[in-house]
Amino acid sequence: MDRRFFLQSSALAASSFLIPSFLDSCRANNVPSYLRGYDAEFKENPRLAALHWFRDAKFGLFMHYGLYSLLGRGEWVQFREKIHVAEYEKLMKKFTAEHFDANFITNLAVRAEMKYVNITTRHHDSFCLFDTKATDFNSVKSAAKRDLVGELANECAKKGLGLCFYYSHGRDWRYPDAPNNDVWGGSARPKYDEPEPYYNYGEAHDLNRYIDFMHEQLTELLTNYGPVASIWLDGYSTPMNGPTEKFRIPETYDLIWKLQAQTLISSKWGYIGTEDYFAPEYHWLERNPGKTEEMMKTGKPVELCTAIAGWGYNKKKDGKHRGADSVWENIEYAAKYHANLLLNIAPRSDGSIDPQDIKTLKEIGQRIRSDGWPDTKTSF
Repeated sequence: MDRRFFLQSSALAASSFLIPSFLDSCRANNVPSYLRGYDAEFKENPRLAALHWFRDAKFGLFMHYGLYSLLGRGEWVQFREKIHVAEYEKLMKKFTAEHFDANFITNLAVRAEMKYVNITTRHHDSFCLFDTKATDFNSVKSAAKRDLVGELANECAKKGLGLCFYYSHGRDWRYPDAPNNDVWGGSARPKYDEPEPYYNYGEAHDLNRYIDFMHEQLTELLTNYGPVASIWLDGYSTPMNGPTEKFRIPETYDLIWKLQAQTLISSKWGYIGTEDYFAPEYHWLERNPGKTEEMMKTGKPVELCTAIAGWGYNKKKDGKHRGADSVWENIEYAAKYHANLLLNIAPRSDGSIDPQDIKTLKEIGQRIRSDGWPDTKTSF
């Protein structure tokens, strides 16, 4: 489907290519569909409007999908099993995403009373689910020959869902100049028994090339897919276990906000303090009480992420996914911290959604409509 040019609100000071289904509403008042109801505030201060929307959103859908889904052993399979780059790349020939259905996924999110969808545009393995010119290691060049991010963007815009992009920022197991284990910690690279020939080492290694690569891709994501609600950066522990300043993080943030002023930025606990919201994993709060207290005192929005049955598809968990009562406990726990819940489902190898998860999300939506949201009684 062709994308046409759309001029965003003058406050954004940037333009982007918007999906056709979104053109009419954009021409009317330049307010992204997910920010309808925040129109006046958006025209005055796009990012503040987005922050207010995010606080009100409460619930989002997370999806980890990629080449690792074909193996059915989780999203860290390349790292844990020390699969070399050339061998892992062969999975592209089998990646068909035959039953990945963006219309069905977004309808399910709406039925579950979710207000936004976050997809792994590029995970630690560096495989991209979007049409990128920065690398051929993407879904358009795979057997699928599809831009899955573009398909999802279309459907989110139609249904007023915020479109959020997970992007592996700190960690990459393919790009030659991404952090290596000799300088960086945080599981920067798989611990191969012999050197990976795809990587650059020593004086041949230049982290700036990797950062420029990421900036090129972030520019694509923020230019080609319409309004983006959030850039959700991952791989946090790698920059935090090395010379963090070499990652040029302020430059990355400035690029994002220059391209789309309303786009929110998160990076788990945060790198430099200018992130828009915190996005720790569900279990981190109890393990880090001091850091949690500091986080809550900032007054910034918080989003907790957790999974129904692991992040990436794991075949061993078939038939053992958590149900609606367990997920409702997650929602109640998030409410305790005045936080959103970002709930991950892992599409199967063909892109289909597990029937258990479909049932659970439908039940959760019905419960929210009948009983409302849990009270947020705790104050920090």
